[in-house]
Amino acid sequence: MNAFLAEALSVVLLLAVLACAVIRPWGWPEAVVAVPAAAVVIATGAISLDHAVAEAARLGPVIGFLAAVLVLAQLCDDEGLFHACGAWTARRAAGRPRRLLGIVFVMASLITAVLSLDATVVLLTPVVFATAARLGARAKPHVYACTHLSNTASLLLPVSNLTNLLAFAASGLSFTRFAALMALPWLVAIGAEYVVIRRFFATDLDAGADAPPVVEPPEFPLFALFTVAGTLAGFVLASTLGIDPAWAAAAGAAVLAVRALARRRTGPRALVRAAALPFCVFVLALGIVVRAVVDNGLAGALGRVVPAGTGLVSLLVIAALAAVLANVINNLPAVLVLLPLAAPTGPGAVLAVLLGVNIGPNLTYAGSLATLLWRRIVREHDTDVELGEFTRLGLLATPVALLSAVVALWVSLHTIGG
Repeated sequence: MNAFLAEALSVVLLLAVLACAVIRPWGWPEAVVAVPAAAVVIATGAISLDHAVAEAARLGPVIGFLAAVLVLAQLCDDEGLFHACGAWTARRAAGRPRRLLGIVFVMASLITAVLSLDATVVLLTPVVFATAARLGARAKPHVYACTHLSNTASLLLPVSNLTNLLAFAASGLSFTRFAALMALPWLVAIGAEYVVIRRFFATDLDAGADAPPVVEPPEFPLFALFTVAGTLAGFVLASTLGIDPAWAAAAGAAVLAVRALARRRTGPRALVRAAALPFCVFVLALGIVVRAVVDNGLAGALGRVVPAGTGLVSLLVIAALAAVLANVINNLPAVLVLLPLAAPTGPGAVLAVLLGVNIGPNLTYAGSLATLLWRRIVREHDTDVELGEFTRLGLLATPVALLSAVVALWVSLHTIGG
């Protein structure tokens, strides 16, 4: 197959895979189209078998980590961690919607950073709905905060997002250095989101709430909290020793799983469901299809527009390009495409790509799979998300958050060093 036909076939299959992931016809898992698409690009020679195997080997540890963190987050929910967070939030908000928004921002940012964006979307969003209903407050500002922060607040740690894991592997940074460089961009981007969302939903926040209910002080599940803290320490230790962080995540999940199984709070089938194996297979197949697109011409085309420097202007261009690409083909394919082009320039360029693919998806529904999942959860709570409203908020928040985060990254690189 010549290069033109190979590229055309790869692009068509990639679009089909993404369309299925967005629409999910008849409730199909994302892997239903992705796996056959990966098989087709291999069978037709659009990607060599060696390159497909190499891509699978590169993504394997990342996918293993993803499965382990999803199990860890679900077991934390089973232990009552998210319920306790909701009770604590209701007690601290005291019937004041603006205070509630601030607490949701803090809680969503920390949960996203530590337990990944999937925990914020899948487990925290229903808690926020319940908390707003308990207080008699309008849920919309707080629920929108969950989706924006599931993307923006996932900048801090290598373990906060699947895109981070890929960038972490390409950057050559240690766990602690990655976190140190991203701390200021993380704080600045969250602050920008807070200012925009608070102003955008001023009417909803000014509507007030019912009299604050009497809420008993929550009992936080200390075992789950200590396990999460130990897992975070394990990430740092694993990075220092050159061990893949997936092992630390698996250890944390195993500790909670043994406890839950012993107490009959869960079963083997529930643990397998929590690992989201069909989604993990989807990520692997998607990576192979994206590699086919890259191998057959996209890398060369993008290579001509990706800056080679790490000055402020170059970082802005890289982040903007990543944000645009994330909204066109989704953030996961975007990071797979751009990382090989940015990595030779150095960690600064890799982290700029990460800013674009993590903050940029707040602009459209299709920007990240997390946003699509959030939309389904919102609809399950009989709340409709208007495309116009979502887009208007994205147009206001995304450029401000992205620009401020890139400037903060440039400052971090010059003060801490990349």
